[in-house]
Amino acid sequence: MTTRVAANGIEIAYESFGSHEGRPLLLIMGLGAQLIHWDEGLCELLADQGHHVVRFDNRDAGLSTHFHDQGVPAMGAPSPYLLDDLADDSAGLMDALGWPAAHVVGASMGGMIAQALAIRHPDRVLTLTSIMSTPSPSAAPPTEAALAILMAAPPAEREAVMAQAVRTWSVIGSPGYELDRERITLLAGLAFDRCFDPGGTARQLAAIMASGDRTEGLAGVRVPTLVLHGEADQLVPVAGGQATAAAVPGARLVTYPGMGHDLPRPLWPAVVAEISKLTAA
Repeated sequence: MTTRVAANGIEIAYESFGSHEGRPLLLIMGLGAQLIHWDEGLCELLADQGHHVVRFDNRDAGLSTHFHDQGVPAMGAPSPYLLDDLADDSAGLMDALGWPAAHVVGASMGGMIAQALAIRHPDRVLTLTSIMSTPSPSAAPPTEAALAILMAAPPAEREAVMAQAVRTWSVIGSPGYELDRERITLLAGLAFDRCFDPGGTARQLAAIMASGDRTEGLAGVRVPTLVLHGEADQLVPVAGGQATAAAVPGARLVTYPGMGHDLPRPLWPAVVAEISKLTAA
């Protein structure tokens, strides 16, 4: 069941899995993605390992507050907010949940937000897991093919959006694993039905580009940190994960051959095991 709560001056939609007595685990999703992009099966695996899992919609995604009045920022124009603001949203959600602190897992832009959360609110982060992310866009620029698919004009019709999703993940997904076209199509349709807002994605992208480099701030992070990355990632190449791990003292880097900018189902047990080992220590 989706719940909406007030947090950091906006409303955030979230869902939870597992016992409320479990280890608190906050999942932060990436650019233009919604809470449903943390697959229920993956959330249930994490809950089975003793976590109280919360997945949520970032601002400008899904059922959380959208900043429609800010319009669509032109390339190079000021961003209406920064990743620091999304990190503060995450801290605000933890307040609403009654969590003094949590184990934090972020994927892609969500990893950037998780990094910012650990820097800005160090007392709120028990452990940090950064997946397919980077301290700054310049540390791991996308390939030409990935950049082209990222910047492609979004279609407006449901069927076209679902077809575009398949094309996108055909480029930036995991070449070492079979492309799950059925799941991609289903998720794209569900996301369209929950909320279709390309302007929100553009505002999030502007926030990424305006937020600078977190390398210096990450040097001050003192919580146990895990960095997971695909060796075949075209959108955020593995150099991004390497830079993240190098920036955080004592961070552990795990890379996966054949993994691109997604979490293939066959890798879920390995990813869950790594996260659970970190949070249970």
